[in-house]
Amino acid sequence: MDVLFLSPNYPPEMQQFTRGLGQAGARVHGVGDTPLHEIPAQVREHLTTYLQVPAMGDLGDVRARIHAWLGGRRPDRVETLWEPMMLLAAGLREDLNVPGMRTEVVAGFRDKALMRQRVAAAGLRIPRTVRVRSAAEALAAIDAVGFPAILKPVDGAGGADTHHVTDLAGFRAALATMHHVPDATVEEYVEGDEFTYETLCVDGAILYESVCAYAPTVLVARRNEWISPIIHARRSVSRPELAAGVELGRRAVPALGMGTGITHMEWFRKADGTAIFGEMACRPPGANMVDLMNYADDCDLYADWATAVTNGSVRPRPPRPWSSAIVFKRAQGRGKIRAVVGLDAFVAKHHRWIARIDLLPIGAPRRDWTQTFLADGNLVVRHPDDATCMEIAREAAQSIQMYAGL
Repeated sequence: MDVLFLSPNYPPEMQQFTRGLGQAGARVHGVGDTPLHEIPAQVREHLTTYLQVPAMGDLGDVRARIHAWLGGRRPDRVETLWEPMMLLAAGLREDLNVPGMRTEVVAGFRDKALMRQRVAAAGLRIPRTVRVRSAAEALAAIDAVGFPAILKPVDGAGGADTHHVTDLAGFRAALATMHHVPDATVEEYVEGDEFTYETLCVDGAILYESVCAYAPTVLVARRNEWISPIIHARRSVSRPELAAGVELGRRAVPALGMGTGITHMEWFRKADGTAIFGEMACRPPGANMVDLMNYADDCDLYADWATAVTNGSVRPRPPRPWSSAIVFKRAQGRGKIRAVVGLDAFVAKHHRWIARIDLLPIGAPRRDWTQTFLADGNLVVRHPDDATCMEIAREAAQSIQMYAGL
């Protein structure tokens, strides 16, 4: 099978999906703006051919260059798992008449206002949402939605340019930072616990499910540098407290017309147990969550996605053996990492339950915590029991400290 794979090297997790395709036996024809010699050897070995383009962000130019490169040849599949390339991939499928989700479907995953219209039409609970294209429209919308509210881009990911506002002054201040955003939504702020729901689908049939919990919510974590955010992959989707969210996800997948691939949904559970839809993407989650799920499952979701794409099937999985949590660490101070305190004691106490330690080394420059959820590194812990797993993760968040200095 010939698979045209957009952006096989970036973001970094795409390298693992490229590996999955190669190991599944696909001939992988990559398209990216990284020079071939700069792509790691372990990725290059799975590329049959590669087209380097000047800039992946210039979608019209990339589309034209791909057609010229193909010269009338037609791959069996066109795939991408990087959000900015989703609509380009859909357009190429239409151009080349190959299987996969078309523009009309993918638009429902990319455009949050359209997404929520489709989900609401299926009878699912969504936050009150108004699409706006100017400050004047936004100010009118806040009268309808009320405070507290969320102001966010229609076409966005990862919480970028997302603002939680509680009064008119804060709302005006947030608007002043969003002149570069052409379309946004003003939406009801939902108070509650924040979860995700992931699937692997083949032709819309859900063949794999996972639920993760954010501790604290993403917005709280993004506003407070001192927090070590935790994402917790729950051991079972069958827990009673997750039932409403899992059902929400199972109904949202067909409502949005999902075909073959991975979905990532965010949802909220209110104090009364009500599940409210947040958003859903037809791509894997970021923040190392695919790795997190792999540690929980003792399986390889990268390979399973590739098998779904190339063979239209996924091998049966045993029940998830682990509850797994990833703890993101943010160093105190500015400059380069100078010290890590508490790690040795934590490892000595919990080494049996540690799946990975991936902290920045001494001397490495700090990352900008406002720009990446990955912060200055992470630890992954796992345990057969959900509550115990979170106890260990919270201990890591509290007892391990990183320090930076000039």
